[in-house]
Amino acid sequence: MRIIVVGAGVVGAAIAYNLVRAGAAVTVIEAGQPAGAASGGSFGWINASFYADAPHHRLRAEGIAAHHRLAVDLGIGPDWPGCLWWEAQGDDLLAMAQTLTDLDYPVEVLDRAQVQRHEPHLAHPPEQALAFAAEGAVDPVMLTAALLQGAVARGVQIWTGVPVTGLCAESGRIVGVQTNVGRVEADLVVLATGTASTALLAQIGVHLPMLSRPGLILRTRPVGPLIGHILVSPEGEVRQDAAGRVILPTSLSHQGDSSEAITDRPDLLADAAMDRLRHHLPQLTDPWAEVNLGWRPVPQDGLPVIGPVTEGAYVATMHSGVTLAAIVGELVAREVMGGQGEPMLSPYRVGRFA
Repeated sequence: MRIIVVGAGVVGAAIAYNLVRAGAAVTVIEAGQPAGAASGGSFGWINASFYADAPHHRLRAEGIAAHHRLAVDLGIGPDWPGCLWWEAQGDDLLAMAQTLTDLDYPVEVLDRAQVQRHEPHLAHPPEQALAFAAEGAVDPVMLTAALLQGAVARGVQIWTGVPVTGLCAESGRIVGVQTNVGRVEADLVVLATGTASTALLAQIGVHLPMLSRPGLILRTRPVGPLIGHILVSPEGEVRQDAAGRVILPTSLSHQGDSSEAITDRPDLLADAAMDRLRHHLPQLTDPWAEVNLGWRPVPQDGLPVIGPVTEGAYVATMHSGVTLAAIVGELVAREVMGGQGEPMLSPYRVGRFA
């Protein structure tokens, strides 16, 4: 089967990698550079503690397991430091712990002394925190590159700098894509195009409403070890990568942030985020080094959109692509190459917006 995957972010790369392993002849077409859009602007947190409902939690939990499988295949993968969460306290914190326990998600309630032992650099450890030992983080650019490298080694061809401007239809089915350098034919087109999916699908009469969800991620220069876990507090989310860079969104509660626009200068938002962070980590005296704006692909109801949209065309767009890339790559390849619908993907069809 000849398949075009449009989009070389982490989701498109994972789908291409799994499709070629399943025997497809795959071409990836990317308008810019790999991971140059939402993936490159991601915080990189892999978790199932943030979810919409029980099926969504299960998909995200399976995403964690799939990342472990993928790391074995690639020889490279996420770090798994776990997460300490204290966005809430008291009864609300304990209620969240119980809800996740009921979902069979590993969670532990820590007191202040335990938090301090886990994170000795914290200036103001909370009274309680939840520990999510299963959670991790990854550099999405690195993971995308590794997936594409593995795909190319198996025969995938990648076009970069080539925008797809539309889908080509004949006799009621999609037979390829139109690019700015000509038409390319295929048996199936998979759109892993993030926020660009709405316009491409509209050309063939498919409605995919998306929310406007910009996000700013800042990074410091490398510093000595300060943070051992992903930390989620009322002041925001933060982690430290293997290179020593401290990484954090400029917004509070980044995962659930509903801001539709960035209305202040990015540098001022980054300065404010660093001031909040220094409440917890006063040792972090260096200024931030980089701030990146990304547009998160969030369908209107917040849930992923994955599945066939018409004969010859398939879509996969979602937030968080980093958490879900590994499992979505597996499930899409099984669904496409096996010809059978995957039950775990059934809640996420585009038809719910018709």
